[in-house]
Amino acid sequence: MNRTAETDIPPGISDSAYNDSSVSELVSEIKPRYHIAGTMGVYFDRPPYVNPEAAHVTRFIGLAPVGNKDKQKFIHAISPTPAYTMSALELCQKPENTTLFPYSGTEKTVTTEGPTKRSSESDSDGQYWRYDVSKKRQKHGDGDGNKLCFKYISSGSCPRGEKCYFQHDEDAREQSLRGVCYDFLNKGRCERGPDCSFKHDLQEGESSSDRKSGPRRASSMRSRECWFCLSSPNVESHLVTSIGEHYYCALAKGPLVPHHVLIIPVEHSPTTLLLPSECESELSRCQQSLETFFKNQGKEAVFFEWVFKRSTHANIQSVPIPSSKASAVQKIFTLAADKLGFKFQTLQVDNKYERRTSLRSHFDPNCSLFYVELPSGVILYHVIEENEKFPSQFGREVLAGLLNMADKADWRNCQLSKDEEIKVVESFKKQFEEYDPNR
Repeated sequence: MNRTAETDIPPGISDSAYNDSSVSELVSEIKPRYHIAGTMGVYFDRPPYVNPEAAHVTRFIGLAPVGNKDKQKFIHAISPTPAYTMSALELCQKPENTTLFPYSGTEKTVTTEGPTKRSSESDSDGQYWRYDVSKKRQKHGDGDGNKLCFKYISSGSCPRGEKCYFQHDEDAREQSLRGVCYDFLNKGRCERGPDCSFKHDLQEGESSSDRKSGPRRASSMRSRECWFCLSSPNVESHLVTSIGEHYYCALAKGPLVPHHVLIIPVEHSPTTLLLPSECESELSRCQQSLETFFKNQGKEAVFFEWVFKRSTHANIQSVPIPSSKASAVQKIFTLAADKLGFKFQTLQVDNKYERRTSLRSHFDPNCSLFYVELPSGVILYHVIEENEKFPSQFGREVLAGLLNMADKADWRNCQLSKDEEIKVVESFKKQFEEYDPNR
């Protein structure tokens, strides 16, 4: 490890001592959140450092030998939170004492001639770091040969070819192209649950007779699979608060705040921006009703929609915030965008109907999009590039920060029992009754 900032290395110990090139290369590849070692024989809690091409920081802890005469720490307790349970904003947080990436010479290690040289194919995709070290286990039939090759599933080709340790399964690729979740295909499960934008069951291929049946069959299949289609067995109907001709409202699963409402199209559509124009007047009435309801409680409504081009069913999230915080909404969204490395485009049109009409004119159905309607009437929107990593819960995470509720940024931390959900829904329906445009 080569020091890039002043650290508290114990006296007499060089930070480059015992620098193992293999370990340096491995750590620079895997980018762990915690790295614990005892090689140098001293206790050393290094400031966290950033990793190239990774959002999180790494914390290095060196431990002294057990029972050492200087009574330095030889045991250190940590309480790591699984990354999949953390929000993108939590993973991106960097302490004030964070330093630059401390390892140098790793590129040289990769290209050095001799028996330790890695093939150029292994450098082509960082997805394989977990498995490069398993080559010996593979030879003994102890590897992960039953796992799918992410590169092949996502692109249809793999630079490793026959040397790849993982399955190039054409059927799995076909399922992926039909929108089935990669984790579901690879592991048989997906921890994201309803938060995942992909399907969690295998899809049947279309025969010529299926194609002739056209939209009716497709609609029937969607209704069975979708979390939000009212005819689906998966829909949680006890959360529904109001049903109109084109839209219905439901309280959010794992709500950020008690009156966190979803506005959901009755028709199965990946975004509200693709629905016929006659649907807009009903959506406008619904939003105005929620705005009036929240205003009478001293709150303002923030509406946002994440339009993912592979999404199955659109929903607009409506989150009430204290009126005192309304002026800060645009600033906090702008700051969050800066941290992720993009800039919002701005739309400011007085008429709400014309505002969304203008937004539709900027929308490309072939791209993903995030937009938020602020209490001030401004719309912030961002067109998401094909390979851009954009957190699916971005809107919720930003508002959780605004409301000082970082622990509630992930809906899974806010889940209620079904009985509790029913009580919350009944209470909301009673309070909202006089504002409900569908009653």
